[in-house]
Amino acid sequence: MSDSLRLTRRHADDILIGLVSVSDRASQGAYQDEGLPALRSWLDLALTQPGQYVERLIPDEQQVISDTLIELVDEVGCDLVLTTGGTGPARRDVTPEATLAVGTKPMPGFGEQMRQISLRFVPTAILSRQVAVIRETDNHSALIINLPGQPKAIKETLEGLKDADGKTIVPGIFAAVPYCIDLIGGPYVETQESVVRAFRPKSAVRPPRG
Repeated sequence: MSDSLRLTRRHADDILIGLVSVSDRASQGAYQDEGLPALRSWLDLALTQPGQYVERLIPDEQQVISDTLIELVDEVGCDLVLTTGGTGPARRDVTPEATLAVGTKPMPGFGEQMRQISLRFVPTAILSRQVAVIRETDNHSALIINLPGQPKAIKETLEGLKDADGKTIVPGIFAAVPYCIDLIGGPYVETQESVVRAFRPKSAVRPPRG
Protein backbone atom coordinates (compact mmCIF):
# COMPACT_ATOMS: atom_id res chain seq x y z
CA MET A 1 0.00 0.00 0.00
CA SER A 2 0.98 3.64 -0.43
CA ASP A 3 3.35 5.35 1.98
CA SER A 4 0.61 8.00 2.37
CA LEU A 5 -1.10 5.61 4.80
CA ARG A 6 1.68 6.17 7.34
CA LEU A 7 0.62 8.61 10.03
CA THR A 8 2.68 11.70 10.77
CA ARG A 9 3.66 12.44 14.35
CA ARG A 10 3.13 16.00 15.50
CA HIS A 11 5.74 15.38 18.23
CA ALA A 12 8.37 12.65 18.63
CA ASP A 13 6.42 11.21 21.56
CA ASP A 14 3.00 11.15 19.90
CA ILE A 15 1.70 7.60 20.04
CA LEU A 16 0.04 6.03 17.00
CA ILE A 17 -2.56 3.46 18.02
CA GLY A 18 -4.42 0.92 15.93
CA LEU A 19 -7.85 -0.14 17.23
CA VAL A 20 -9.37 -3.31 15.79
CA SER A 21 -12.82 -4.71 16.56
CA VAL A 22 -13.29 -8.29 15.38
CA SER A 23 -16.92 -9.29 14.88
CA ASP A 24 -18.77 -11.01 12.05
CA ARG A 25 -22.13 -9.43 12.85
CA ALA A 26 -20.92 -5.91 13.65
CA SER A 27 -18.76 -5.81 10.51
CA GLN A 28 -21.85 -6.80 8.49
CA GLY A 29 -23.96 -4.05 10.10
CA ALA A 30 -26.18 -6.48 12.04
CA TYR A 31 -25.60 -4.50 15.23
CA GLN A 32 -23.68 -1.46 16.42
CA ASP A 33 -20.05 -2.12 17.29
CA GLU A 34 -19.25 -1.24 20.91
CA GLY A 35 -15.59 -2.25 20.97
CA LEU A 36 -14.03 0.65 19.08
CA PRO A 37 -15.88 3.39 21.01
CA ALA A 38 -14.98 1.70 24.31
CA LEU A 39 -11.28 1.55 23.43
CA ARG A 40 -11.16 5.11 22.14
CA SER A 41 -13.02 6.64 25.09
CA TRP A 42 -10.84 4.83 27.64
CA LEU A 43 -7.61 5.88 25.93
CA ASP A 44 -8.81 9.49 25.73
CA LEU A 45 -9.20 9.45 29.52
CA ALA A 46 -5.99 7.55 30.26
CA LEU A 47 -3.41 9.31 28.08
CA THR A 48 -2.01 12.71 29.07
CA GLN A 49 -1.35 13.46 25.39
CA PRO A 50 -4.06 12.32 22.95
CA GLY A 51 -3.07 9.52 20.63
CA GLN A 52 -3.73 9.28 16.93
CA TYR A 53 -6.08 6.39 16.20
CA VAL A 54 -6.61 4.23 13.16
CA GLU A 55 -9.71 2.04 13.46
CA ARG A 56 -10.74 -1.17 11.72
CA LEU A 57 -13.98 -3.17 12.06
CA ILE A 58 -13.44 -6.59 10.53
CA PRO A 59 -14.98 -10.10 10.49
CA ASP A 60 -13.76 -13.17 12.38
CA GLU A 61 -11.50 -14.34 9.56
CA GLN A 62 -7.99 -15.33 10.59
CA GLN A 63 -6.24 -14.10 7.45
CA VAL A 64 -8.16 -10.82 7.48
CA ILE A 65 -7.17 -10.24 11.11
CA SER A 66 -3.50 -11.02 10.44
CA ASP A 67 -3.45 -8.82 7.35
CA THR A 68 -5.02 -5.96 9.30
CA LEU A 69 -2.43 -6.20 12.08
CA ILE A 70 0.40 -6.24 9.53
CA GLU A 71 -1.08 -3.20 7.77
CA LEU A 72 -1.42 -1.21 11.00
CA VAL A 73 2.14 -1.93 12.14
CA ASP A 74 4.14 -2.15 8.91
CA GLU A 75 2.33 0.37 6.73
CA VAL A 76 0.51 2.79 9.03
CA GLY A 77 3.32 2.76 11.61
CA CYS A 78 1.30 2.14 14.78
CA ASP A 79 3.24 1.76 18.02
CA LEU A 80 0.41 -0.05 19.80
CA VAL A 81 -2.46 -2.11 18.40
CA LEU A 82 -5.40 -3.12 20.59
CA THR A 83 -7.90 -5.68 19.37
CA THR A 84 -11.24 -6.57 20.90
CA GLY A 85 -13.34 -9.64 20.23
CA GLY A 86 -12.77 -13.15 18.95
CA THR A 87 -10.78 -14.51 21.90
CA GLY A 88 -13.13 -17.18 23.25
CA PRO A 89 -13.26 -20.93 22.52
CA ALA A 90 -15.95 -20.80 19.82
CA ARG A 91 -15.13 -22.06 16.34
CA ARG A 92 -15.09 -18.54 14.85
CA ASP A 93 -12.90 -17.09 17.62
CA VAL A 94 -9.50 -16.89 15.91
CA THR A 95 -8.04 -13.53 17.00
CA PRO A 96 -5.28 -15.11 19.15
CA GLU A 97 -4.18 -17.40 16.32
CA ALA A 98 -4.11 -14.47 13.88
CA THR A 99 -2.12 -12.39 16.37
CA LEU A 100 0.45 -15.08 17.14
CA ALA A 101 0.94 -15.62 13.41
CA VAL A 102 2.23 -12.06 12.93
CA GLY A 103 4.18 -11.68 16.18
CA THR A 104 7.93 -12.04 16.49
CA LYS A 105 7.98 -12.21 20.31
CA PRO A 106 5.19 -13.51 22.55
CA MET A 107 4.36 -11.44 25.66
CA PRO A 108 2.42 -13.95 27.80
CA GLY A 109 2.23 -11.80 30.92
CA PHE A 110 -0.46 -9.58 29.44
CA GLY A 111 -2.87 -12.46 28.87
CA GLU A 112 -2.09 -13.95 32.27
CA GLN A 113 -2.89 -10.67 34.03
CA MET A 114 -6.10 -10.11 32.07
CA ARG A 115 -7.39 -13.51 33.14
CA GLN A 116 -6.44 -12.85 36.76
CA ILE A 117 -8.46 -9.62 36.71
CA SER A 118 -11.48 -11.21 35.03
CA LEU A 119 -11.45 -14.17 37.43
CA ARG A 120 -12.42 -11.74 40.18
CA PHE A 121 -15.79 -11.43 38.46
CA VAL A 122 -16.56 -14.62 36.56
CA PRO A 123 -15.17 -18.19 36.66
CA THR A 124 -15.50 -18.37 32.88
CA ALA A 125 -12.50 -16.01 32.61
CA ILE A 126 -10.41 -19.16 32.22
CA LEU A 127 -12.04 -19.60 28.81
CA SER A 128 -10.57 -16.36 27.49
CA ARG A 129 -7.53 -16.74 25.24
CA GLN A 130 -6.20 -13.19 24.90
CA VAL A 131 -2.54 -12.96 23.87
CA ALA A 132 -0.03 -10.18 23.28
CA VAL A 133 2.98 -10.05 20.98
CA ILE A 134 5.68 -7.74 19.74
CA ARG A 135 5.86 -7.40 15.98
CA GLU A 136 9.31 -6.33 14.74
CA THR A 137 10.21 -5.22 11.24
CA ASP A 138 13.56 -3.90 9.98
CA ASN A 139 12.91 -0.38 11.27
CA HIS A 140 9.84 -0.50 13.50
CA SER A 141 8.39 -2.44 16.42
CA ALA A 142 4.90 -2.46 17.92
CA LEU A 143 3.03 -4.04 20.79
CA ILE A 144 -0.18 -5.88 19.85
CA ILE A 145 -2.64 -6.85 22.61
CA ASN A 146 -5.89 -8.80 22.39
CA LEU A 147 -8.55 -7.48 24.77
CA PRO A 148 -11.95 -8.89 25.78
CA GLY A 149 -15.03 -8.08 23.72
CA GLN A 150 -17.25 -6.38 26.33
CA PRO A 151 -16.73 -2.66 27.14
CA LYS A 152 -16.86 -3.30 30.90
CA ALA A 153 -14.22 -6.02 30.64
CA ILE A 154 -12.06 -3.82 28.40
CA LYS A 155 -12.02 -1.11 31.06
CA GLU A 156 -11.33 -3.55 33.90
CA THR A 157 -8.41 -5.25 32.17
CA LEU A 158 -6.79 -2.00 31.03
CA GLU A 159 -7.36 -0.03 34.21
CA GLY A 160 -7.26 -2.69 36.92
CA LEU A 161 -9.35 -2.90 40.07
CA LYS A 162 -9.56 -0.24 42.77
CA ASP A 163 -11.16 -0.08 46.20
CA ALA A 164 -13.72 2.51 47.32
CA ASP A 165 -10.90 4.96 48.11
CA GLY A 166 -9.37 4.64 44.64
CA LYS A 167 -6.42 2.53 45.79
CA THR A 168 -5.29 -0.07 43.27
CA ILE A 169 -6.09 -3.64 44.31
CA VAL A 170 -5.04 -5.37 41.09
CA PRO A 171 -2.97 -3.47 38.48
CA GLY A 172 -4.41 -3.22 35.00
CA ILE A 173 -2.31 -4.28 32.05
CA PHE A 174 -1.93 -0.73 30.72
CA ALA A 175 0.33 0.07 33.68
CA ALA A 176 3.04 -1.90 31.88
CA VAL A 177 2.32 -0.70 28.33
CA PRO A 178 4.25 2.62 28.31
CA TYR A 179 7.50 1.05 29.56
CA CYS A 180 7.11 -1.84 27.11
CA ILE A 181 6.80 0.70 24.29
CA ASP A 182 9.93 2.46 25.62
CA LEU A 183 11.87 -0.80 25.46
CA ILE A 184 10.95 -1.49 21.83
CA GLY A 185 11.97 2.00 20.71
CA GLY A 186 8.60 3.71 20.65
CA PRO A 187 7.42 7.09 21.96
CA TYR A 188 7.44 8.03 25.63
CA VAL A 189 3.83 7.64 26.76
CA GLU A 190 2.45 9.18 29.95
CA THR A 191 -0.85 8.44 31.65
CA GLN A 192 -3.36 10.10 33.94
CA GLU A 193 -2.59 8.56 37.33
CA SER A 194 -6.22 8.91 38.39
CA VAL A 195 -7.08 6.38 35.65
CA VAL A 196 -4.01 4.14 35.53
CA ARG A 197 -0.50 4.78 36.81
CA ALA A 198 2.18 3.82 34.31
CA PHE A 199 5.08 2.05 36.00
CA ARG A 200 8.69 2.67 35.01
CA PRO A 201 11.94 2.08 36.88
CA LYS A 202 13.23 5.37 38.31
CA SER A 203 16.09 5.38 35.82
CA ALA A 204 13.58 5.37 32.92
CA VAL A 205 11.38 8.26 34.13
CA ARG A 206 11.70 11.52 32.19
CA PRO A 207 10.78 15.04 33.35
CA PRO A 208 7.21 16.05 32.43
CA ARG A 209 6.78 17.03 28.80
CA GLY A 210 6.64 20.78 28.38
